[in-house]
Amino acid sequence: SPMRFIIPGRPNFYSGAPLDRQDHRRNDRAWLEGCFQNRATKVLVLWRSRHLVENDRPCWINRDQATALFSAGHETVFLGLERAAPRLAIDLSEVPEDSLGQKIAPKDSFKDLREIGPLLPQAEGATLAYARGLLIWHQRHRFCGVCGSPTRSDRAGHMRRCTNDSCAAPHFPRTDPAVIMLVHDGKGSCVLGRQQQWPPGMHSTLAGFVEPGETLEEAVAREVYEEVGLKMPLDQITYHSSQPWPFPSSIMLGFYGLAPRESLRICAEELAEANWYSKDDLRNSPENEVFRLPRRDSIARRLIEDWLALDP
Repeated sequence: SPMRFIIPGRPNFYSGAPLDRQDHRRNDRAWLEGCFQNRATKVLVLWRSRHLVENDRPCWINRDQATALFSAGHETVFLGLERAAPRLAIDLSEVPEDSLGQKIAPKDSFKDLREIGPLLPQAEGATLAYARGLLIWHQRHRFCGVCGSPTRSDRAGHMRRCTNDSCAAPHFPRTDPAVIMLVHDGKGSCVLGRQQQWPPGMHSTLAGFVEPGETLEEAVAREVYEEVGLKMPLDQITYHSSQPWPFPSSIMLGFYGLAPRESLRICAEELAEANWYSKDDLRNSPENEVFRLPRRDSIARRLIEDWLALDP
């Protein structure tokens, strides 16, 4: 029978932002204007999806420092309240690289979340992931998918609306569901694979996007069959946990799946290689350019580590 998991109490990386998102305030223009004037307000600054950091920690700027950025019309979103103080994020992606230092800070002060995320406290990483995902959505939805007209930000950055009055279609932030699964045989072996473009030696669990018209369990079974040729009954698939993954806009839905240990039929378009590995193989991983486990901030790593902690 499949393993039955209680949903873990320990949150995954990039989840658990300590914010009251204040959805009911997002249409309250007077209240939002007050946030821009509030001396307790702090602002995250992003440039081309990278965060402004100092000593590998996020650099929040205060209201006075942000005033000139607000007036310049850069995309700004309301994230929520932290201990009753407003938290915002602003996107400077339109600022040319050679002007960035004059505007706020030089280019090398901005770092990708994938570089600093594993070093951050849980709550900080989650807040940065939230801001990154929301601002990337704004960057990629400047035009209406219904009529092609420009869109404008609304509801404190949590909606875009078509500017064509005859259309006026609302557009909400996109999150793409993706299943990620550790396939195991119930006897101490599991399947890991690697894609050609990954860092040298990195092996991970199987994963793929959910397609229209299928359940999450069906997506798990389909992806496993497509990638390594294993057939897995739906009743042998169990949910573990989920993780926001704003690279750029996914929610990773983690599962375990029980399958017989059979030879793998690897789809070359999806994977460079895949194999069955024992628990001892993984516990003794050399973590080098020949073989290494997934990133420590990934749900893939969490699925593996939780499986290794179980018997057998």
